[in-house]
Amino acid sequence: MSLLKKVYLRRGKEESLKRFHPWIFSGAVERMDDGIEEGDIVDVITSGGDFIARGHFQRGSIMVRVLTFNDEPIDEGYWQERLRVAYDVRKKIGFGSQTTAYRLVHGEGDCLPGLVIDIYGKTAVMQAHSIGMHVCRREIGRALMAVMSDTVENVYYKSEMTLPFKEEVANGFLYGETKDDIAVENGLKFHVDWLRGQKTGFFVDQRENRALLEKYSSGRRVLNMFCYTGGFSFYAMRGGAETVHSVDSSEKAIALTNANVELNFPGDARHKAFCEDAFKFLSNIPDSTTSGAEAPYDLIILDPPAFAKHRGALHNALKGYTRLNAKAFEKIAPGGILFTFSCSQVVTKDHFRNAVFTAAAQSGRKVRILHQLHQPADHPINIYHPEGEYLKGLVLYVE
Repeated sequence: MSLLKKVYLRRGKEESLKRFHPWIFSGAVERMDDGIEEGDIVDVITSGGDFIARGHFQRGSIMVRVLTFNDEPIDEGYWQERLRVAYDVRKKIGFGSQTTAYRLVHGEGDCLPGLVIDIYGKTAVMQAHSIGMHVCRREIGRALMAVMSDTVENVYYKSEMTLPFKEEVANGFLYGETKDDIAVENGLKFHVDWLRGQKTGFFVDQRENRALLEKYSSGRRVLNMFCYTGGFSFYAMRGGAETVHSVDSSEKAIALTNANVELNFPGDARHKAFCEDAFKFLSNIPDSTTSGAEAPYDLIILDPPAFAKHRGALHNALKGYTRLNAKAFEKIAPGGILFTFSCSQVVTKDHFRNAVFTAAAQSGRKVRILHQLHQPADHPINIYHPEGEYLKGLVLYVE
């Protein structure tokens, strides 16, 4: 019999768990044992007194993140097995010497809610999004080193910006140490700023979409908005773009973009970077259909940060996506290609398409959808957790 403390559900609230949804919301909880601390592993008990799940406890809207629906210990053997399954999936996807950067663990998509692990060459960058995963970080790190002993030599922990702690969480190496911050994606090199950069240091989720952009870049004048570390920019350059302009409001991001372009195309005068607000930059471009001046860009990438972190921000987020895309439709040259994205989890594919449709209608341009884009296979979606489908994008042809 388990000695773990228990969380008891209200009558009927076990139905979502019977469908293997990995979240238990606070409103579903009837009562709980005394002395439960945040980050503890707890058993979840139905109103009928039956065990139904085991997971990490945390105060807040999501009170339990389910680790297993079986009565099994959450120990180092558990962590090794879950990581081994995740690693086997990535090996089947087929990463190799031409791509040494990928996501090993994608939270609920790998049945490890609250945990993200990205691989950059010989370094794994681990990020906890729940207190439970933070508490277990060293066990997970040991299990990771055991499972990936053939490739991983270092584990860096980077969670100071992702945990709901008031006290400081120290980032740093759990195992090993290295200053080698260069990884490879589809044969292109880039610096990974896991010390100070956003997320784990690079956005590996756009890998396949960057490769698609490369195919459209030949002879085009490219504008990469919200460029961050310049991923789309150096793919466009390899694709034969005539010019590539990268824009971000962060000086640090612009410095990383310039470093990454130089790493792949040293001294190439086709690229220029601008540290400026996206809307201000777009507003200063001549309108392609009304100004009489030649539009300077015929391929534009819009890959902004999440406009909505929670459902309460959804309305304003959709207005933001409409405004941003309307600007791009105004500015892009006839015959132009627009790559436009949303990474906001609460913005559905239909929400996003409607926002872009509204923007297109406002512009009066003829617009066709060439591709509908999404996250790659190393960011899997748990079929029982549709909320995990966060990245959506469109490739549009604009007459």
